[in-house]
Amino acid sequence: MNQVMYSANEVKKMIQDGRKLILAGDEKLLRSLPEGHWIGGTIPYFIGEKGGTLSSDMIYVTEIPDYIKKMVFKTYQESTISSIYTDAPERGFTVVIIPASSATHLSFAVNAPSYDGFATSPLIGWISGVHVDDIGKVKPLVFFGDKSKVMDDGAVAVHASLPEGKFADIDIINIFSQGSGDMIMFPEDGFSVTDAVINGIKTNFADYVEAKKIDTRLPLVANYSGAMINISVQSVDAAAKKVNFYAPVFKGVEYRHAAPVGDYIKEFTGRLPDRGAETIFFSCNCILNYLYSELEGKKTGNITGPITFGEVAYQLLNQTLVYLTIGDL
Repeated sequence: MNQVMYSANEVKKMIQDGRKLILAGDEKLLRSLPEGHWIGGTIPYFIGEKGGTLSSDMIYVTEIPDYIKKMVFKTYQESTISSIYTDAPERGFTVVIIPASSATHLSFAVNAPSYDGFATSPLIGWISGVHVDDIGKVKPLVFFGDKSKVMDDGAVAVHASLPEGKFADIDIINIFSQGSGDMIMFPEDGFSVTDAVINGIKTNFADYVEAKKIDTRLPLVANYSGAMINISVQSVDAAAKKVNFYAPVFKGVEYRHAAPVGDYIKEFTGRLPDRGAETIFFSCNCILNYLYSELEGKKTGNITGPITFGEVAYQLLNQTLVYLTIGDL
């Protein structure tokens, strides 16, 4: 397996050599890097060459291949993120990083499917985060190396044009499916809910979760014409009678709690691609998969990448692994 985790000094040398990079690492490491052609986001969790790891002194590096000659590094704000698809190359792909719980994150999560050009070009990326002990205390950040810019809101992206004869493709590995339990709908879009309509009856959702002793490690799952989309529970506030999610629920969509998964690693590895790891340009996996499935020290086949507070595969996802391959036509 190729090296993916590097020291800050090694990454500095790469940047000074003019290499084009997508980085994930601890805030202090990313702040130490020089100007150059790179974007990055904060996170201390990774799947590296040796498996799942928590590290504050190594940086995960994705290098843009030499055969990609044309690329645009760009920043976005909440007011401009809607143009990310129309900015995409005619033939190529985009990688985006957005800080968790920022206004841009919330806007993208709710509105991405309505953006002009939605899903007409491969868009992959991740939501930057922090150590789980620092949630609510330390802000996730993104970095724009071209201008040495650091943001706790907005987004950073690279739009890469592929040469003739190559194509990019996105795949999603989701080990969850809808269970056979109650059908749940919500009266409005949002990251937080009070009421839900459960089997046609309006109910306080926090009360329902408590009364049914729902395992909140399992996401809500919507079935979009066979595509399973997860909504992960962040917290249940019994006092405020409110449930908070890592991604928004949508009005009118039918959700059910996921069916239990017996052996995560077995289920996961059974869905890994047969193609060689050398065709996978970028991948990331969810922090909830990392924590709930105890991935520290465990490998996910030949797939490596940052562990995230949300995955982007055209739109925001939860509790999935997403990856982009570059192949030959």
